[in-house]
Amino acid sequence: MAIYAVLRRAASTVLPLASRRAASSVLPLASRRALTSSSSSSSSRNFHSLLFNRFGNVNLSHTRITTIECKNFATKTNADDNLVQVLDSEIKCALEDDNAQRQVEIPDDFPFEIEDNPGERTIQLKRQYQDETIKVQVDIPNVAPEENEDGDDHEGEKNGYETSIPLVVSVFKGGNGVSLEFGVTAFPDEVSIDSLSVKQPEESEEQLAYEGPDFTDLDENLQKAFHKYLEIRGIKPSTTNFLQEYMFSKDHNEYLDWLKNLKNFIEK
Repeated sequence: MAIYAVLRRAASTVLPLASRRAASSVLPLASRRALTSSSSSSSSRNFHSLLFNRFGNVNLSHTRITTIECKNFATKTNADDNLVQVLDSEIKCALEDDNAQRQVEIPDDFPFEIEDNPGERTIQLKRQYQDETIKVQVDIPNVAPEENEDGDDHEGEKNGYETSIPLVVSVFKGGNGVSLEFGVTAFPDEVSIDSLSVKQPEESEEQLAYEGPDFTDLDENLQKAFHKYLEIRGIKPSTTNFLQEYMFSKDHNEYLDWLKNLKNFIEK
């Protein structure tokens, strides 16, 4: 009897454990199948609902998209049209400027040949002087306000701006490529030397060669001698005054062409 009681207690503890294990392996499988079936049914319903909504409202959806695209297109077109109108106005103003109507004639005694390529902001000058080749790069004019020392506002409005053009003058001797290079600023009736140095052809832009002291720090007699050196080679007030007029005209023409190119691009 004692042994029977022991076996019954053992069975009562083992069998529930087995049933729990069986339940843990079988019931989740059934649950997964039920869930899968439910999910599939739900997905099918959602899919059919989506199809119905999509195709049932296709005309309305298409109408909304088309309206939005038309609004964006209309906004872009209006902005472009407005820009073209403003460019047209600027072109008309530029054409009415006196510089647009004036043709700059090269003086007979101008000592340089001029190379002027449309679309570039600089021109190149070249001439032979004895055994030297002289090249000059001329940039567009700078316009800076002048200081009015007398404090006369009306006079300042009339003569309140000073114009100048930057020049790079290179003098070559022989065929070795070595040159004497001057940095020059040309004012009306005045030529100012800013710097000078001897340039070697093999120098790279990364090298920082010694270019001497500031020109204004040189002895006054040496400054005058270099001014005379440039003058006899054609860099003098009569030359630079013509270059100012020529470069103002070029600057205006380049600006006009720039406006026209912008307009042509926008209109395409």
